[in-house]
Amino acid sequence: MPAKNYDKNFKIEVIRRVKEQGQKVPDLAKELGIHENTIYKWMGQFNKDKENAFPGSGNLKPEDEELRRLRRENATMKEEIEILKKAAAYFAKNQK
Repeated sequence: MPAKNYDKNFKIEVIRRVKEQGQKVPDLAKELGIHENTIYKWMGQFNKDKENAFPGSGNLKPEDEELRRLRRENATMKEEIEILKKAAAYFAKNQK
């Protein structure tokens, strides 16, 4: 059975019902047809980073996007350095 995808608003509403309305996770999980551990995982993600919790499929948190960009930039610079090293070696060899 494929995993179900729930949007950010749904997850936040579930967390709100637990925190603000005092609903018990097992009862809410049974009502919604979601495993209890799923709700606990959502609560952990939300507590860890409220602003950037649940970025959505294919979306990254801002710091993860920055890290991805910097890694790409680093790889490009390493390639450029290797090209320059080879060019320097070529010209040094041909000056003799």
